[in-house]
Order: sequence, then structure tokens, then C-alpha cells
Amino acid sequence: MSSYIINGGNPVLGKVIASGNKNAALPLLAATLLTEDDVILKNIPDIKDVKVMCDLLTSIGSKIEKLDKNILKIKTGNRKGLFDRNNISLIRGSILLMGPLLATLNKVIIPPPGGDVIGFRRIDTHFKGFNDLGYESIINDEGLLIAKNNIKDNKKYNYVFLDEASVTATENIIMACALNENETTIENAASEPHIQDLCNFLVKMGCYIEGIGSNLLIIKGSKKLSGCEFEIGCDYMEVGSFIGLAAATKGSIIIENVEKRIINSLKLGFNKIGINFEYKNNTITVPKEQTRIMKKSLSGLTNKVDDSPWPGFPADLLSILCVCATQMKGTILLHEKMFESRMDFVDWLIRMGADIILCDPHRAVVNGPITLKSARVTSPDVRAGISLVIAAACSKGQSEIQNIYQIERGYENIVDKLCSIGIDITKKY
Repeated sequence: MSSYIINGGNPVLGKVIASGNKNAALPLLAATLLTEDDVILKNIPDIKDVKVMCDLLTSIGSKIEKLDKNILKIKTGNRKGLFDRNNISLIRGSILLMGPLLATLNKVIIPPPGGDVIGFRRIDTHFKGFNDLGYESIINDEGLLIAKNNIKDNKKYNYVFLDEASVTATENIIMACALNENETTIENAASEPHIQDLCNFLVKMGCYIEGIGSNLLIIKGSKKLSGCEFEIGCDYMEVGSFIGLAAATKGSIIIENVEKRIINSLKLGFNKIGINFEYKNNTITVPKEQTRIMKKSLSGLTNKVDDSPWPGFPADLLSILCVCATQMKGTILLHEKMFESRMDFVDWLIRMGADIILCDPHRAVVNGPITLKSARVTSPDVRAGISLVIAAACSKGQSEIQNIYQIERGYENIVDKLCSIGIDITKKY
């Protein structure tokens, strides 16, 4: 099994270009099933999750041509193939195939999705949404996800209230009604940048969507959607990871190809641990000189950073913030509200010498600064994995990161990018 060997202690210095958003690429690839015309998607990250999704589409008849490293041309086929259970289980995003296939077929059967092991990731919200649209959705005794059109009068159901602002459920429901010419309202919708990209993509294909970027969407689909060209936005999780890397190693970095819409969300967390950055002309600059002091609350007590739905601080960046906080002066409480296993990686940081109290599966108190020591650690999921890379980069000595498949699922060309800004990292096969 491959691993990363990292010799820590070098501050980062240099420039990187932000890749396209993985979490936008997957739903947009799934949405190509809604048209029989050619679709060209630009700024698609060259990562393993995208390859798996492409393999899944190919298995049911789509033809995919790589026009350039980050440009794909997709032509939908008959949508009648069989999904490979192993591929389905590799990524959580495979569940996004249900929405567009429900819009085009009378029945969909897929194996359960996979992805990060960060806690119980229920699919109830997806099925409740499908049921609100008039579909019948079940999980059978073999664990297969089954949904079928149970509507005799052509989808007259037109209101969906999601029981949580789930990103993938919102995307699935949007795609499920994209070919419905009746008007559909979705309340308590998630509104992350990748959902905005999906909505704007569908609008370009001929679907009417009102309220993009809000929690209330009104969708009027079209009987036939056309092909188009579309460029997805930057991966703000990658951007946040590089901000965290510069902060933890006491370095400086310039990040290009960054959208303004993500800036305030990132500042919510990093400013509280004493890290600031500048944004101008689609570029973030993280200067070397920082206060590096974790802010107190207005009453002078220990401050807190918690994740929340967009535009709050993203849950996926809380593990990065946790590592950074070990290198800052003071104390901070981190509260991960969504997944009960995401904070489990803290045990690896403690092995590296971090002063962290894990209060319960959702909360950790981080004290700093502390000099981390090298260790052999294992990546449990994509974001915790890159957090361990950051921890190794700012520690003393040589560390080994195992299970790097999880990292490369979500970070494009990560070893070369890290080497280009001064991190001593090699991939061991």
C-alpha cells in the first residue's frame, strides 16, 4: 500500500493554482444523464473520485472523451447498463446517479454508496425528497437502493421540504425534477457553491431555477434539456487546506483561481485562530507575519469554532483548523456538529504530541502552541488525511502517512503541488 514520507520543519513558500471543486464535478457529471446532447465540462479535477464517477457513467452507456487534463466531453448513452458494486462503494457521490436516472427512467436500482468513514451518513433525506416528488423509494433485503415512478398523472407533486439541509440530497432532488415541466419548490435546501454550480449548469441546459444560492429553490424543468459547456468553480476545501498548511508551517503562500464567494466562509474559522489572509483579483495571499494568537470571546472566555451549513464554516475544514490550532497560542473549542466519527483522527494528532482534549465525538479543546513530533499515522478520510499531511509538514523529523488513497480521492496532483512550495514529501509505493 502506498504512503507519503514527509520530512517536516520547512515553512511553505510559493504559489499554487486552486483546482476545480470535486464536490461540484461529481453532481455535474451525474447531471449529464439529463440530456442526450454533448456536454463539455471544464476545470474538472484529475482525481480518483472523478475517475470512479466516469467509470460508473461509462458502465451505463455514456461516452466520455478527455479533451484536456481538466476538460471532459460527455455523451449520454441508453442509461441501461449495470453498475459495478465495487465502484459504487468507492465514493459517496455515486448516490447522485439516482436523481437524474429517476428523471429519465421509470425505475432505478443501485448498490449502497461508499465514501469517507466519518460517521453514520444516512440517506433518509434523499428518499423523503423522492417520496415528496411522488416516487416510491426503499432499501431491499439485499441493501439495494430502489426508487421507481409511482405516479399515474406525470409528476403532479410539486413541493419538497428536506428534513435537513443535506448537500447531496438537495442535488439529487434538483436533478430529479429537472425534466418536470411543472413547478417544484424545495425548502430547506443546501446552498453550497457546488450546488450553485449545479443549478447554474442546469439553467444553461434549459431548466428554470429561482433562488440559486438560497435555501428556497423554485424549479421549472424542461421536457428536453440541451447540451452546453460549463466551467466549475474552485475547490474551496483545497484552498482552505493550503491556507492551513501555510499557517501551520509559519510560511507564506499565494493561491490563484479563487472565487470571491468563498472568502467570508473561510475567514470565519481561520481568523478565530489568529490567521488572516488577503484577497484580490481572484488570488489569496497568506502572509508569513501573523498574530498566531487564538482569539478570546468578547467576554474574555475560550472561543469556539463550529461548522454549519453554507455560508457557515465548512465541516470539511474543521480537521484542518484543528491541526493549525496546535501551532497557535491559546485555547479553542472545536465543535463538529454533523458526523460522530470525523474527530476520531485527533488520536493520531495526540500521538504526534498535540495537546488536545477530545471531550466527546463532536467536540475537542485544542491548546497551543506545541511542537509536534514525527510518527507513522493512517489517513481515515480525505480531509483528516490532508490534516495529517499538514501535521507532518510542521513536525520535527520524518513521518509516514498511510492509506493515502483517501487523500488522492480529493486532491489533484497533491505531491507535486506540495513539492513546488517547499514541502519535503515523496510517495512510497
